[in-house]
Amino acid sequence: MLDALKNVFKVKELRQKVLFVLGVMVVYRLGAHIPVPGVDVSIIQEQMFAGAGEEIFGFLDLFAGGALSNFTIFAMSITPYITASIILQLLTAVIPKLEELSRQGQEGRKKIAQYTRYGTIVLALIQGSGITLYIRQFGAIENPGFYSLFVIIMSLVAGTAFLMWLGEQINEYGIGNGISILIFTSIISRFPGELYQTFTLVRLGEISPLNLALFLFLAVLIVAGVIFVQQGERKIPVQYSKRVVGRKVYGGRSTHIPMRVNQAGVIPVIFASSVLMFPSMIGEIIPFDWVNRLGTMLRHGSTMYLIVYALMIMFFTYFYTAITFNPEEVADNMKKRGGFIPGIRPGEATVQYLDKILIRVTLAGAIFLTVVSLIPYAMTPLTGVDIHWGGTSLLIMTGVALRTMQQIESHLLMRHYEGFME
Repeated sequence: MLDALKNVFKVKELRQKVLFVLGVMVVYRLGAHIPVPGVDVSIIQEQMFAGAGEEIFGFLDLFAGGALSNFTIFAMSITPYITASIILQLLTAVIPKLEELSRQGQEGRKKIAQYTRYGTIVLALIQGSGITLYIRQFGAIENPGFYSLFVIIMSLVAGTAFLMWLGEQINEYGIGNGISILIFTSIISRFPGELYQTFTLVRLGEISPLNLALFLFLAVLIVAGVIFVQQGERKIPVQYSKRVVGRKVYGGRSTHIPMRVNQAGVIPVIFASSVLMFPSMIGEIIPFDWVNRLGTMLRHGSTMYLIVYALMIMFFTYFYTAITFNPEEVADNMKKRGGFIPGIRPGEATVQYLDKILIRVTLAGAIFLTVVSLIPYAMTPLTGVDIHWGGTSLLIMTGVALRTMQQIESHLLMRHYEGFME
């Protein structure tokens, strides 16, 4: 492990990428301590995180790395960008123009990314305005005039826009996976304080050592399960026919298509968590009875929330997998290069075969993600330990860390260095 870590810093290009990502993480955490002007943080912590708001905004604060409870410029975190990405991806599947752009390669993806940025700013303005008007209700704004409200909203929007830019810089100059790394940074920044608080409760006798041992066992189980499923793949054999060009013979080799069990990674969990934040938050902000009832029904940890959460994880797993793996495109590329799956005719039969395998393999990954995400909610009533944040957090942290290590691994193997994974 230490030798592999040394190899990372031996390769100049990879060393620069890793140091750049670490630098961005430091900048992110520094920015998470810059307060929004004109806001009394003590009142926010007393009122916003009391009662029902403790579960709703506490879960939002987890993704913001404590920036929401301290009401800093990164209080909204990157959730508007995630929501905008979900909306654009859904629209891409139903709007022909966006679908055509997605098939135009790099230029089309740039155009869709630009639309996502615009959508992020619009959603950030809506969310920032809602939060600002909400905290004004209990006197958290020192001077609740138009200018102060405008400054607060613009500070929140600017913070989200800056985080969006940081994520794109990680994708371009770092090792990729930019937005997920920012979420990873937010969650891991809360761990020292959460662990200290947990051990303090154990020392005071409010949590029994047996319950703590159960939580640690659950954490190890989740980490091991994520790694096991994330590494699992179905290898579909592919045979390339021989071609004679002049005096040379091309092709005739055997290979395989690696179809991962969990092709989507932890993206479905992030998407589902982000989408379900809004009904409860809007129910707290907008003073309408039907909105409040909807927010109460989808309150974090409620029965309806868990049902919708499970269904959304299943949906986003299939949806994201369908975007990242296109059986028609794979079958077409194989046909052009003279490849075929043994026993399967090239063309439409290959597409149907790949699609059938993809549905079955993805089902296993979707069920796994759903079960792992729901296990902590089921264990909380049995143990008396409030660990509902632990499952989602550990799932995201493990998935992002594993994906990042795989990307570093690929850089090392390209330069004939031994990687982390054996």
